[in-house]
Amino acid sequence: MKVGVDPSLCEAHGECMSILPEVFDLDDDEVLQIRDGELASGEEALAERAVASCPMGALRLSR
Repeated sequence: MKVGVDPSLCEAHGECMSILPEVFDLDDDEVLQIRDGELASGEEALAERAVASCPMGALRLSR
């Protein structure tokens, strides 16, 4: 499973970072950065929670 973001929707609220900081981060320009690669199995439930918590609906999961 991977996480993606639509940068045109993301407003850098940071909800995803508070749930899964190992995967999500904001750079110095407050642009969301997502760790490359597949999520570890232990991260999948938290990633689903992070996607659901995005107030802008900017995140998505793909299998």
